[in-house]
Amino acid sequence: MPKIKTHSGAKKRFKMTKSGKILRTHANKNHILNKKTRKRKRLLRKIAVTDKSNSPQIKRLIPYK
Repeated sequence: MPKIKTHSGAKKRFKMTKSGKILRTHANKNHILNKKTRKRKRLLRKIAVTDKSNSPQIKRLIPYK
C-alpha cells in the first residue's frame, strides 16, 4: 500500500492534539486591522478547536500528524 501524500496547505494550518482534536488559528487577523477593535483582535489571537463536522476531512489531509 503506498503512502498518502500530506496536503501542504493543511499541514501549515492545522495541528493535532494527543486526544485527536484539531487546532486552528482564527481568520481575519492579517490585514485591515485599523477598523477592528482591540478586543476583537485580542480574541482572534487565541487558538480554536475545529468543528466536529470538519474534522474527518482535515484528518484525511494530514494523515501522519
